Amino acid sequence: MWPYFPDLLATPVPRYTSFPTAAEFDGTIGPAAMGEALASVSADQPVSLYLHIPYCEELCWYCGCNTGAANRTQRVQAYLQRLIEEIGQVAVALGGRGRVRRIAWGGGSPNALDPGDFDTVMAHLARAFRLDDPVVSVEVDPRGFAKPWADALRRNRVTRVSLGVQTFAPEIQAAIGRVQPHVMIEAAVALLRAAGVTSLNFDLMYGLPGQNVRTLAATLDAATAMAPERLAVFGYAHVPHLIARQRRIDASALPDAVARFAQAEFAYQRLTRDGFVPVGFDHFAVPQDALAVAAASGTLRRNFQGFTEDQADVLIGLGASAISQFPAWLLQNEKNAGRYHLRIANGQFAVERGWARSAADQAIGRAIEHLLCQGRATLARLPGRGVVAERLARYVAAGLARWEGEALAIDPHGLPYARAIAAALDPYRVASATRFSSAI
Repeated sequence: MWPYFPDLLATPVPRYTSFPTAAEFDGTIGPAAMGEALASVSADQPVSLYLHIPYCEELCWYCGCNTGAANRTQRVQAYLQRLIEEIGQVAVALGGRGRVRRIAWGGGSPNALDPGDFDTVMAHLARAFRLDDPVVSVEVDPRGFAKPWADALRRNRVTRVSLGVQTFAPEIQAAIGRVQPHVMIEAAVALLRAAGVTSLNFDLMYGLPGQNVRTLAATLDAATAMAPERLAVFGYAHVPHLIARQRRIDASALPDAVARFAQAEFAYQRLTRDGFVPVGFDHFAVPQDALAVAAASGTLRRNFQGFTEDQADVLIGLGASAISQFPAWLLQNEKNAGRYHLRIANGQFAVERGWARSAADQAIGRAIEHLLCQGRATLARLPGRGVVAERLARYVAAGLARWEGEALAIDPHGLPYARAIAAALDPYRVASATRFSSAI
């Protein structure tokens, strides 16, 4: 049983898919920084690409992604043209340097595009970059997913797909604006397997309106019956003051903090009982999957895609709101599609804000990543170690973490507190419920 200390979970904290987090990004950082960052890439350095598609066929009420309705063909086609132009700009700046080993499509919903458009952009990537037999992954919305899209995935050798499932309970689907019957998800899975997808992830959520352990158990049973290789089980973050569409969700029906904690614990216990390997604090994978292998071998990483076995230190984000990660830079493109268009049309990189990472930032970032991925980090040379130790004292006193010489280790039953413990290392963190999500 996980121990429950509500005071240690009371403060919202970042998910730490980067450090510093996007909340700290500086608006004075602009297009020139991308040129400098790309110039730092060496000849054979591993590079990963992320392409953001900010459109969905239907908008879900809970979603905080940068996305809009794909109901105007002209608007979507104009965006794709700019995306292709951005690909060309980045490729010219790289000058043939870097080897692309991973390509990830996210959004939004990439399958809101026409399958032929997916083919076109993939062909441009192949011409623009040095592709080194990359692993290609795509986020898929089962609503509207049909054989033409499955055929496009096969043509482009996509082997990994993340399927947006969230919940199988019809009444909860209706409460969050994402109605997708069980048979629809089954049909999508069958198409994906036939298309050659060998690593399938289901995104699931707890803490949804009207959800309880019973309905969560039914969702986990339905999900595991379809044999995905990976499961991500996220806590729903209700921040209607930031995400207007969430105002359609009945806040009075949301589980309280105790119920959320119980749901998170139940998911962990059920999935590990059923043979899934826990990966970080909210991912699970079958033992033979690359993500589980990375967790077992101590090579697990964390970036803007969450927990990953990707070892590349350079992740180039393409498209509106996409974030690029370099050892010394974090750079985010314009979120607004109109301003993104203007930047690219004027021959500029689309970067609108970001962060120049100092040596101290990089050291703290590595320590946070190690804590979240391996459950242990050496803090001997961490800037402000004395202050950090004071912040960590209450977690150590509660038996959730322990000092092993100069290293801090999170105990197994301290897993639900991992993000809160990591936040103790963050000198930029502001304890504000308006900026971050619930600690669990």
